[in-house]
This record gives sequence, C-alpha cells and structure tokens, in this order.
Amino acid sequence: MNELTSKAVIVFSGGQDSTTCLIHALPRYEQIHCITFDYGQRHRAEIEVARQLCKKLRVTAHKILDTSLLNDLAISSLTRDHIPIPPANSAPHGLPTTFVPGRNILFLTLASIYAYQVGAQAVITGVCETDFSGYPDCRDGFIKAMNRAVELGMDYKLRIETPLMWLTKAETWALADYHNQLELVHQETLTCYNGIKGHGCGSCDACSLRANGREQFLKNGEKVMDSLKSKLAL
Repeated sequence: MNELTSKAVIVFSGGQDSTTCLIHALPRYEQIHCITFDYGQRHRAEIEVARQLCKKLRVTAHKILDTSLLNDLAISSLTRDHIPIPPANSAPHGLPTTFVPGRNILFLTLASIYAYQVGAQAVITGVCETDFSGYPDCRDGFIKAMNRAVELGMDYKLRIETPLMWLTKAETWALADYHNQLELVHQETLTCYNGIKGHGCGSCDACSLRANGREQFLKNGEKVMDSLKSKLAL
C-alpha cells in the first residue's frame, strides 16, 4: 500500500503522546482525521488545546464527539470532582483512581467507525505499556484484541497503530525532536490530569512521567535517539 495516498484517523487528546503520534503521521499519510472525545473529563481544557493544535498542524479534519455517557458510567478521579487526583506513584500495587474503565474500548470503537466512514486504513492511538500508569487498556494485548474485534464486527480491513507502544517517555520526546517539533510538544500540549498546559501541575502521575522522560532525553539525547531510531527503523 502506498502510505502517501492513504488516510488515517488519530485518537487525539492534545496531550504529549497523541500530539507526537500526529506529528509522526503527518508525513506518512495524505489525509489525517483527528477525533477528540468530550466525556466531561476533569481536564477538559485538553479539548481546546486539541482544537488549536489541529488548526496549527493543518490536519484534514477534526471531529469532537460528545461521549458524556462515559462520565455517567465510569467512576474515576477524571470523571468525578470529589475524588482527588492522586500524587505520582501513589498506587504502585493497583490501578490508580485516574483509570477510566472502558475509555479506550469506547474511543477505539468510535474511531474505527469513523475510519470506516471516511475510508481510512488506520486508526492511530498513543497508548504505551513501557512508561505508563498501568492502565490495562493501554497494553499491546488489548490493542491486538480490539483490532481483531472491530475488523470482524465491521468486515473492514483496518490497522490500529500504536507507534509509542514500546517507547520510553524519553524516546517519545526524541520522536518529537526527530520531527523538529520538540518545543511545540513541550509548550503547547496538555498532559496534566489537573488540566494545566505545558509543564502541568508537576505532581500528578501524567506530569511525573512526562517530566522524567524529558529529563532523561535532555541528559542522554544521542543515546535515546539511537534507541528510538532502532525501534522505529527511522
């Protein structure tokens, strides 16, 4: 298949990971359709960040879907203001309260339906099971099972791509740098569970993973870049 004449749908939150996936996809696909989900999330400032990034990076289309039913069903500190956001590394032996059960099941299902409608060959998501919070719906096994399910359910050939799956956070920063967009990702994305753009709150798990990865990249840039190029065959 000629990648340059194909289409992709990106599950796009406006955070570090999905923005890096978008930057990585732009030279590989002729059309990029981004899909952002409004589920009443605590950090819903990410929706406007996603909107602005899509305009800046000139994607083909950007759809924002109301998925507030997820908020009604899924109890999490990201969907309930009275449940505090835990500090980083506070739940090493169990799922953190920031886990939203079923979120990626729903998001990937809807993104796959959208891909079917626009004739896209791929759905791209920034999930990772290397440096992550332990969410079960970010694991490679889940993605492969989900990919098989949507293909069977729609009788449609579709790839769910996870370019960051085996990358450390340092390597994710390196990928942004490889595409000359390190500062954009650093300054203009929103990863923080408390909804603070750029550096974030500095105390939640998302901010901790992001900051630690950036520090490792800045300290060991050449080594990290070599590892990235080997993993992604850049």
